[in-house]
Amino acid sequence: MKHSRSFPERLEMALIVGLCLGIVLIAQRYSVTIYRVGLSILVISTLLQIAVGNLRKDAGVWASLRFIAIILAVIATVFGIGILLVPTFSQLGR
Repeated sequence: MKHSRSFPERLEMALIVGLCLGIVLIAQRYSVTIYRVGLSILVISTLLQIAVGNLRKDAGVWASLRFIAIILAVIATVFGIGILLVPTFSQLGR
């Protein structure tokens, strides 16, 4: 009997393909536009992989999407706090 893959497993496989595609597009040396597209794909796939890699393998679609949204909100918050603290930290050494 063939095993049907769950939503998180399929999503993780799609992200791995996205990561590989991004690397291939970055590796080419002929077009800056293709390089930028590859870099965007790589960054987005990497951020999504952080959340998808922590999903339960038996999670449903809506539970998975909710969990991914929460993880991405946490990542955005951490980046935002870091950006806001840069001026404060840059003044500490003076």
